[in-house]
Amino acid sequence: MSDPAPAAVDAFIEQHLVVQDDGLAAALAANAAAGLPPMDVSPAQGKMIHLFARMAGARRILEIGTLGGYSTIWLARALPEGGRLVTLELDPGYAAVAQANLAAAGVVERCDVRTGPAMETLTAMIAAGEAPFDLVFVDADKPSNVPYLHAALALSRPGTVLVFDNVVREGRVLEADSADPRVQGTRALFAALAAEPRISATAIQTVGCKEWDGFLLGVVN
Repeated sequence: MSDPAPAAVDAFIEQHLVVQDDGLAAALAANAAAGLPPMDVSPAQGKMIHLFARMAGARRILEIGTLGGYSTIWLARALPEGGRLVTLELDPGYAAVAQANLAAAGVVERCDVRTGPAMETLTAMIAAGEAPFDLVFVDADKPSNVPYLHAALALSRPGTVLVFDNVVREGRVLEADSADPRVQGTRALFAALAAEPRISATAIQTVGCKEWDGFLLGVVN
């Protein structure tokens, strides 16, 4: 991003509205020290999904894509007493970092970190008849967006909030002939939602320290 202004506005927002306490800051530092890719949501975005969970009155949250647990901490802190968060991570090393970060942030007891291919875990959860979730946050491999959508719907109830990250991809979502599977997975998500009457959805573009991207927001009818 050649224009520094959007990142400066993010810094202004964070200075005034986002409390980056020791647990959150330590999680980002631990992720960097462990060599995890810098793919976490920004602090302002973390606060945003935290507020989404509170607005939804979420008692059960499903997160697909844990990484080092930074967004997990934001979501877990939105839960009321007795609330539960299930988060899915493919990489055992990343999951171990996340587990330590959740413990350091004081939220590990309300979090269930499950390791392995997400679709295998989701299929098992559906087969086991796990209780529906109140909010589902998806920030994982983009080619699997549509299978994640179908699984999220199977684990939802009317009123469940769905949030997908990275749905604009610096405008490349417009490239119908893109050879990038991440772009094609994102385009397929839009197409699937356009044809899904059980979900009301929209998407919003974002710009800032995470460059030009966006979130897709939906609610199960």
